[in-house]
Amino acid sequence: MRTAGLAALLLVATGCDVLNPMMFQPKVKPYRKSEFYPDGVAMRHPPAGSVPVGAATDPAVAAGRDAGGKYLARMPVPVTRELIATGQRRFDVFCAVCHGVLANGKSPVARNMSIRPPPSLLENPARPDGFYFAAMTEGYGYMPSYAPWLDEQERWSIVAYVRALQLSQHARLDQAPPDVRARLEKETR
Repeated sequence: MRTAGLAALLLVATGCDVLNPMMFQPKVKPYRKSEFYPDGVAMRHPPAGSVPVGAATDPAVAAGRDAGGKYLARMPVPVTRELIATGQRRFDVFCAVCHGVLANGKSPVARNMSIRPPPSLLENPARPDGFYFAAMTEGYGYMPSYAPWLDEQERWSIVAYVRALQLSQHARLDQAPPDVRARLEKETR
């Protein structure tokens, strides 16, 4: 009995920080000074060309740019109904607050931005798909990067949804599928 109690105590103690050697290993903490690096900054940029775990290995998918740095004209991922639906959900959470539900730049937040309101995403459909992806990845103007909150697939899904919004704003009724056209004609009567 005494041996079992001692074994249980030993098992519990091994989980404690006191006996955990990793707690005392040399390391740097974010935003702290470091005597190891000559510039005294502990946080380091990842080495050039490194790819985060789970990220796309294709640089075009990860950056929205080709090898020469030009924006990709078209999305490098297949556009599906599910992708657009994901894009709508993500857009409504992250983008609509400033750009508006219709991506027209009209929102309560936009009305209160005195320096420069967010632009309409509908006005320049000639912009390449990679531009929108890179803006979400790197930030653009006053907009910060959304890469920490949206993975690559989600960012491409938002691009697909923005393209769907752009098309919807200039579509003619005769371009709609027959079932949608019939429903729309019935609603307008």
